[in-house]
Amino acid sequence: MLNHVVSMKFKSGVTEAEIDDLEKSLDELPNAVVEIQMYEFGRDVLHTERSYDFAIVALFSNEEALRRYQKHPEHLKVLEKIKKLCESVVAVDFFGTDAGDFKDKIQLPPLL
Repeated sequence: MLNHVVSMKFKSGVTEAEIDDLEKSLDELPNAVVEIQMYEFGRDVLHTERSYDFAIVALFSNEEALRRYQKHPEHLKVLEKIKKLCESVVAVDFFGTDAGDFKDKIQLPPLL
């Protein structure tokens, strides 16, 4: 699966109502875009110095599915909201490795 991870830093003065509206729009995307295999989003809970304010994690079957999502009219509407609300947006797209598979490939010391 292709993992699509986006982190957002909101501009100063963004209101709860604006964030609520963004969450509502994001919640509707999987119903409109068939390419989305899994979709989660949420607000930062730790609020550390290095934290961003909000993140999205989505899974797609391949790069073409992610590209179709990125061009989908409903995604483009949400993207406009994100651009309006954010001072910084960073993303990473990667093919994930199942941690269980990795664990099976290494020899772990016995537990005491």
